[in-house]
Amino acid sequence: MRAIVFDEALRFVACHPEPICGYGEALVRVSCAGVCATDIEITKGYMGFRGVLGHEFSGVVASGGGALQGRRVVGGINLSCRSCAICEKGLARHCPKRTVMGIYGRDGAFADYVSLPVANLYQLPDSVSDREAVFVEPLAAAFEILEQVAIGKDTRVAVIGDGRLGLLIAQVMALTGCHLTVIGRG
Repeated sequence: MRAIVFDEALRFVACHPEPICGYGEALVRVSCAGVCATDIEITKGYMGFRGVLGHEFSGVVASGGGALQGRRVVGGINLSCRSCAICEKGLARHCPKRTVMGIYGRDGAFADYVSLPVANLYQLPDSVSDREAVFVEPLAAAFEILEQVAIGKDTRVAVIGDGRLGLLIAQVMALTGCHLTVIGRG
């Protein structure tokens, strides 16, 4: 398969091995993938990652997906062990044994195919295009803030940065009715 691989240099590989799915995993044919600032930082040495980049994507389950077979999906990028004490407390995104697709220990979506646990796949509604679906991962990260911090109408919130993620966070914060300030380059 074709892939964009980082190994001290960024390169296009025309004949990269297809992912081998483990137990409970599905093979997803990537339809669309987005480049984010994390991908760029990885090429500068962030996280020491080596492999196929990319974690913002949409695709179609090609095999191993059970009821999701042939369906359009996006994927959760944190792959936990699901058995340690932290995972059992419901904090799987903080699992000390986790890998992160295209960032840490797991190949990503800048390829024809990616493999992910079926539990990490989310079916897309027909009303969301493949290009729009690429924003599900960063939008989920923005909404996660509301799981970590109580924000209400009387809360003062400053979002520092007006890049893509900053603007998504600002849109999510605006839904709370808080007193919102966005600080950016303009």
